[in-house]
Amino acid sequence: MTARTPIRSRTPATGVDTRLPWWALALPVAAFVALLLLITDPGQAHAAAGAGDPSVGRFLQALQQTLGR
Repeated sequence: MTARTPIRSRTPATGVDTRLPWWALALPVAAFVALLLLITDPGQAHAAAGAGDPSVGRFLQALQQTLGR
């Protein structure tokens, strides 16, 4: 009678899920963008900005000038 040999998978079974939730990337990106907006115009920093906030346009212009160098 022969014994069966166990079949090993190529990936180790660690039991840890390596996938990140959506907010693990979204929150740092949102914080980074908020800090960049504060750097471009710290005098106009508000707790809640309106939809027609001109600081976003100034930020994009500063970003374009920086990348254009």
